[in-house]
Amino acid sequence: QVQLVESGGGLVQPGGSLRLSCAASGSIFSVNAFGWYRQAPGKQREFVAVITNMGSTNYADSVKGRFTISRDNAKKTVYLQMNSLKPEDTAVYYCNKVPTPGYWGQGTQVTVSS
Repeated sequence: QVQLVESGGGLVQPGGSLRLSCAASGSIFSVNAFGWYRQAPGKQREFVAVITNMGSTNYADSVKGRFTISRDNAKKTVYLQMNSLKPEDTAVYYCNKVPTPGYWGQGTQVTVSS
């Protein structure tokens, strides 16, 4: 089974930055594409960013230019660097395999507030 553990969330002021990590185990990490998703209170889970096994990336329009997804195959970890954070970025952030997700984990809470 693939297990993914998100970390790095917290409380940050508008305009600030956070770096989220997604640590993977239980699979051959390098052959998978991984994505970041988020779910705000009262809203559905939405796509944020994806990185393929070849390193290609794509982003939701709402975060393009502010967020950067990356991966370290040696560490079996996917990252999400979030800059210029806005209150509307407040959500629980999850990572999962793309295109077919496994079980959704606990995620990591990101709160952007002054």
